[in-house]
Amino acid sequence: MGPVRVPVLVVVSGLPGTGKTTVARRVAREVGSAYVRIDTVETALGRAEGAYATSNGWEDAPGYVVGHAVARDQLAVGLDVVVEAVNALEARRAAWRDVGRRAGAHVVEVEVTCSDVDEHRRRVERREPGLEGLRQPTWAEVVAREHEPWTDDHLLLDTAVLTVEESVRTVRHRIAAAPR
Repeated sequence: MGPVRVPVLVVVSGLPGTGKTTVARRVAREVGSAYVRIDTVETALGRAEGAYATSNGWEDAPGYVVGHAVARDQLAVGLDVVVEAVNALEARRAAWRDVGRRAGAHVVEVEVTCSDVDEHRRRVERREPGLEGLRQPTWAEVVAREHEPWTDDHLLLDTAVLTVEESVRTVRHRIAAAPR
């Protein structure tokens, strides 16, 4: 048996409409990693409860708790994981770092933004859910959402400037540079 491979946990974060889902899916597909989308987890929990599950006001949002457990299981068997969620609060981002640390994984944090306000608004207003039962936020809800600034080292991808391909390539380079 050879040396143990260190898995990578890629945490892709950003407000709705920035392009984080597009980037995260492409990265997961191209590197062959597991993919965990918190919107999918929360929507499934909502269907199980009979109504869309929201995490507003919960100390530990159920979707994130389940997402952490799923990601932890994948990392434990040596798979790389791309997880995608808004992660607007530092506590959410710190929780993902803790998941990675406890699993012995290298963590790559990615913040996806769209600096062109008009383009961002257009994306939010024209989004298709792509997920049965997922309620799309309004532009007013996106703008009003609490968002804490990042303080840790992370990749910053501005999808108003970078193409999807450039964004994915940037993340893949960071994954490739991770200690294995």
